[in-house]
Amino acid sequence: MGKLDGKVALLTGSSPNIVGGIAEGLADEGAKIVSVDIFPGFANGCAEAINERGGEAIGLVCDVTNEEQVQATVEQARQHFGGVDILVNGAVIFNWAGVVDMPVEQWRHQLDVILTGNFLVTKHVSRLMIEQQRKGSIINIISTAGHQGEPWNVAYSTGKGGLLNFTRSVAMELSGHGIRVNSLTPTATDPSEGKERAGRWGVEWPRPRPYTNPRQGPGGNARAGSPLRTLPSPSHYGKAAAFLASDEAEMITGFDMRVDAGALAKYWIWDPSNDSGP
Repeated sequence: MGKLDGKVALLTGSSPNIVGGIAEGLADEGAKIVSVDIFPGFANGCAEAINERGGEAIGLVCDVTNEEQVQATVEQARQHFGGVDILVNGAVIFNWAGVVDMPVEQWRHQLDVILTGNFLVTKHVSRLMIEQQRKGSIINIISTAGHQGEPWNVAYSTGKGGLLNFTRSVAMELSGHGIRVNSLTPTATDPSEGKERAGRWGVEWPRPRPYTNPRQGPGGNARAGSPLRTLPSPSHYGKAAAFLASDEAEMITGFDMRVDAGALAKYWIWDPSNDSGP
């Protein structure tokens, strides 16, 4: 028996990395999965992998910034599985650019996906939950970049920071319907699971991105800076999401759960890689 038996979960942004790991984690706890992504390979690859593992899933292609497509996607979920009990909002796009360099069109597009997309999917899924009198659970995927000042990533950081208060506001609005709304904050994530999952799904990950951060090069040593001296994997996020979506968390709403190996709690000047302990 899984803690989500009989539940239907709709997830947006189902790449092989974070949301793909969450989708498989929810399926392992008995949830039926509606995997949604703008890329057919991600949406369908996630669903096919879950079905091959003995679960139940469908993949749907949707641009979350298009309200008609969002409405159609929610209706397809209702027709196929009867409704939605769990929503995981994870759709996002990346664009390394700072306030001095970023064209306003890119700023608007990135915030449209992160904020407007989250708003539209939440709007129509919560309407269905209310109509069907389902005491559902909504989980918004944040990032440590939404809590801290990350340079040259201004739209992503701003969008994720905005989702924190979106979560609190919507949690208060939907509380009278018994719908709980929380957020989950991942951090820099160990890529090994994402690569393995992409191989199983038969998709390319990470997808080629038109922008990279020239100031950071290939990236710093995130593992060395982690207080736990390691990085979370998507399966860790899946376990946290399964808890938030389950009846075990029935008294939790408006809350941000951080699965970040201690990143946000760390005193900024402390370097874990140079501390061997007592």
